[in-house]
Amino acid sequence: MNVIIDGYNLLHASGVFGEERGPKGFEQSRTALLDLLADLLGENASKAIVVFDAAHAPDGLPGRFTHKGIRVWFAREYPDADSLIEEFLEDDDAPTSLLIVSSDRRLQVAARRRRAGTVSSEAWLAEMKAIRRRARAPRDTKPPEPSPADVEEWKRYFGF
Repeated sequence: MNVIIDGYNLLHASGVFGEERGPKGFEQSRTALLDLLADLLGENASKAIVVFDAAHAPDGLPGRFTHKGIRVWFAREYPDADSLIEEFLEDDDAPTSLLIVSSDRRLQVAARRRRAGTVSSEAWLAEMKAIRRRARAPRDTKPPEPSPADVEEWKRYFGF
């Protein structure tokens, strides 16, 4: 499933912010968010598009680039990121294979209209973190040894 993420919406939900204020701070915050996403998505990073508002972006900010496999778009020629995400939804030939990550009601309605999946930024982030934690948790390769009482119970059960 391809994921389209409302960048600043997820940034606010994540609480990942740069230490500086102004344009440099926004750049640090975006990079920190993209690094977090690359970690959470792992090998699925190439299935994600993150869209950031950019109507009043400073000169020199690219229109799009790739960060650790994640496609990043700035909505330069749109009033906001929501408008570009809505265009992605409208132009997609298989919108049911899309998941829109945003807490913005406008995008949730647009996604449901096209039968795409939708989830709030907070819920998606929590789920992705939980999945990553489970994937990284050490796994016992050997089941625990049965206790003497367990052995006796199994013997009785199987008639030994």
